[in-house]
Amino acid sequence: MGSYIFHNPNFFYLLLILLPLVVWYIWRNRHFTPKLTVSSIAPLNIVKSSTRRRLRHIPFVLRCIAFALIIIALARPQSTQSKDNVSTEGIDIVLSMDISSSMLAQDFRPDRISAAKDVAIQFINDRPNDRIGMVVFSGESFTQSPLTTDHAALINLIRDVKSGMLEDGTAIGNGLATSVARLKESKAKSKIVILMTDGENNMGEVAPLTAAEIAKTFGIRVYTIGVGTRGRALAPVSNGFGIQMAYVDVKIDEDLLRKISKTTGGEYFRATDNTKLQEIYNKINELERTKFQVDRFTKRSEEFSLFALLAIITLLAEVLFRYLILRRIP
Repeated sequence: MGSYIFHNPNFFYLLLILLPLVVWYIWRNRHFTPKLTVSSIAPLNIVKSSTRRRLRHIPFVLRCIAFALIIIALARPQSTQSKDNVSTEGIDIVLSMDISSSMLAQDFRPDRISAAKDVAIQFINDRPNDRIGMVVFSGESFTQSPLTTDHAALINLIRDVKSGMLEDGTAIGNGLATSVARLKESKAKSKIVILMTDGENNMGEVAPLTAAEIAKTFGIRVYTIGVGTRGRALAPVSNGFGIQMAYVDVKIDEDLLRKISKTTGGEYFRATDNTKLQEIYNKINELERTKFQVDRFTKRSEEFSLFALLAIITLLAEVLFRYLILRRIP
């Protein structure tokens, strides 16, 4: 954010000189006004005040303004732009979200992936001091955003997430492994992965429990969330003629998700609707906090030249008024 500061603010005391100058100017004009004694002023009543008389104080006003501008220039005004580098409370979190086609099931409003995105955005807004990143996965995994405190940019990236970005399938191990890679160099005391899926692991090069062991090695806790109602849900299915919506059984490998969380010291949750999903994020929102650094820099630009230029222009205007417009004929 930009602002003005003054390198030599003590020069502003010189502005006090203007006060006696103004008093002296008023006193001089009252006591040294030319006088003429006449028997009657009736003939003079029809004489209107001239333009020159009305403008006679302008040179003095301009001179005072120029003096003030010179003082401001001497005080060295500087515009500043700052970015902080301070310790703040927070944890490092990676949101790992399943974006397979089954996340379009409509047991959540309006569907699972939209509900997950909305709750994730609210979670981010509630934790302004945390570094948060995002990994998406289906048949393969992808880093949608590295760890960042620029939450506005992160939220925009989350809004861009949609099913079909990656090869379809459910590669839970790959999603977790990519999330661990984003956190392994972190110096934060608390490193968290929130992994959300609605299916069973059926693709990927990394086994989910192997990824969990790696997470444990780096001190990363994994909170897993199984997303889906109990029973059947309306979801997109492929037939010989394309994709259509049909009711299918909801199959979530809860045993696997519990093992992942238990291995890493996290916890498993089951979200069966929007409200339950929000409650889960609220609970995770109560996690401990730790300190990390945010960069700070200050950029200053000298602005005195503008005021010096204005002072010169004002002095030139004063000279023009005094010797052209208000010129006296001897």
